[in-house]
Amino acid sequence: ARDGDQRIYLDGRDVTGDIRTQAVSRAASDVSRFPAVRRRMVELQQAIARKSSVVMDGRDIGTHVMPFADCKIYLTATAEERARRRLRDLSQQDAPVEFETLLRQIIERDRQDMSREHAPLRQAEDAVFIDTTHMSESAVIERVIAIIKEKLQTKGVS
Repeated sequence: ARDGDQRIYLDGRDVTGDIRTQAVSRAASDVSRFPAVRRRMVELQQAIARKSSVVMDGRDIGTHVMPFADCKIYLTATAEERARRRLRDLSQQDAPVEFETLLRQIIERDRQDMSREHAPLRQAEDAVFIDTTHMSESAVIERVIAIIKEKLQTKGVS
């Protein structure tokens, strides 16, 4: 973390901004359809989790990658709201894109990820559901922290 922001590095190079681009988002969904890629990614993610306590996000973390996680939260928002948020993020990166284009891409990625044969996008049965459509970022953070604290107390972990 730098200045309170999470940073992602690849071979020593900061790729934080690169991995949040539309092209990478589409490519991740396309590549994730290949079972061999998904198996290897799961192996790597589970190896990381065995070494230390982690927070992971992704479209199959609670159902496939970490089915025995202590705390699972399924965050969602309408496709329209996610498109508005993505448009706001991209406008800060000087990456011009139309709202309707983003909305179509989000709907298509959801359809593709929900219908893939291996580890489709779905809510884990034991995940806490949070619809963030009408919530501020700080309200979402507060809710997530409260859920984690409650789960840790239930498990007797402090």
